[in-house]
Amino acid sequence: MKSKSSSIFRDLWKSLREKLKESLISVMPVTALVFVLSITPWVDISRTELAVFGVAAVLLIVGISLFNLGADMAMTPMGQYIGEGLTKSKKLGILLSVCFLMGVLITVAEPDLSVLAEQVSAVMNGTLLIFTVGLGVGLFLFLGVVKIVFHADLTSILLFFYMLLFCMAALLFDAGKGSFLPMSFDSGGVTTGPITVPFIMALGVGIAMTVGGRNASENSFGLIALCSVGPILAVLMLSMMAKGDMNYAVPDYSMGAILGEGTRVLIGEKMLEVGKSLALIVVFFAVLQLVILRLPASKLIMIVVGIVHTFVGLVLFLAAVEMAFMPIGFKIGQQMAAYNPYLLIGFAFIIGMVVVLAEPAVHVLNNQVEEITGGEVSKTQMMVALSIGVGVSIGLSVLRVYFGFSLLYYLVPGYLISLGLSFFVPKLYTAIAFDSGGVASGPLTSSFILPMVIGSCVTLQGVPAVMDFAFGVVAMVAMTPLITIQSLGFKSVMSVRARDNAAMRRILADADDQIIYFE
Repeated sequence: MKSKSSSIFRDLWKSLREKLKESLISVMPVTALVFVLSITPWVDISRTELAVFGVAAVLLIVGISLFNLGADMAMTPMGQYIGEGLTKSKKLGILLSVCFLMGVLITVAEPDLSVLAEQVSAVMNGTLLIFTVGLGVGLFLFLGVVKIVFHADLTSILLFFYMLLFCMAALLFDAGKGSFLPMSFDSGGVTTGPITVPFIMALGVGIAMTVGGRNASENSFGLIALCSVGPILAVLMLSMMAKGDMNYAVPDYSMGAILGEGTRVLIGEKMLEVGKSLALIVVFFAVLQLVILRLPASKLIMIVVGIVHTFVGLVLFLAAVEMAFMPIGFKIGQQMAAYNPYLLIGFAFIIGMVVVLAEPAVHVLNNQVEEITGGEVSKTQMMVALSIGVGVSIGLSVLRVYFGFSLLYYLVPGYLISLGLSFFVPKLYTAIAFDSGGVASGPLTSSFILPMVIGSCVTLQGVPAVMDFAFGVVAMVAMTPLITIQSLGFKSVMSVRARDNAAMRRILADADDQIIYFE
């Protein structure tokens, strides 16, 4: 018994070391960029702020490592066990009901959504926004499970709902409430974060593999894509009913509030926030375990250990981003915009390329994509495509702030291109691309990039314009991977076709050489 426990401990320690190495490689580029920027005349960052940022970067590395380990041990298995167990019960009504409730609960637990709600609380009730988004995710997770069970075509579903989405956006503008549009699209990006992604993706895999059929692996993707559309539609409908003052107030991004006693208060707040969030999921899973799943004790112990790792990792992660990444992001945006807006656009592209490396949910997605595709789509290919897409999206977002034009000038052609590409690439690439769009917009996007863009907007356009021009950056981060990853698929299709044509030409040439002509 003792040797078995020692073996488990050694495996855990080995896995944690691997996660620490991955996290170090992920976070160091962002940290290095900030430190390099601090010695330039473009931004004035004090030594105290740099010291706090350095400590926060260490906490971030440890937090991401523990979270990723916890996701592997708890969130992913929980999703897969629920998907497999409920599907094997052959009770579609129970499966759909549980998926709807889990969609609502897991979204309410999502820390990214809380960050967004806090930053728009001046114009919309944060609690109402969170539950509206949760309802949107629950309904579209319900729809996504129906799609898997009945092998429906993802492209057709997405095409229909995006057309509906843009019709509602036009109605919102017609009602004179266009300022809510960027926030509505951002709500779709923040829902698919570190808690949601591992669970929903594993749920899809569990259901698809149990249902079986042709292209079961391909059928498992698409849940994240649908769960990103639901919140946008839900918040657009909520915005249509919004009344009252539309004046936006910039949150307090100063670092001074968290120094000293504030640090302990901040960590205590995050422990309470994450504890409440995970408790909802754990209680619901416990009920399912007693009623339907009945997993053996060994699996339950691993899940419990994984939940503890997830809890500690998320507390450290969220404390780190609020302690230093949000204040530093706001200051960089504000001061660089005043120094040289075009310089900020270039920096936004670079920071966008590296910030996606530190998103916990991205690593979960990349690992699952490589496993499901049997290495056809590698982790490296996925990461490069996502980095380029996110870099372009953030650069374009700062450009929009500078010139002050509507988000729709990006979203309409962007989604038309991405939906158009879906007809020319394998369906697997389309499903992966739309899932990647939701995953790329994680906690660092809402906690570092969004404050940076808000800071630039305060300098360039003024506080009243923040709702119109600063928000929407999360939506842009969610959109551009749809194009880059499908372009990767299109390139793959063209390469295969070119090889086939070349082989056919060689066969025909050899056949011509073997023809015998008689006189």
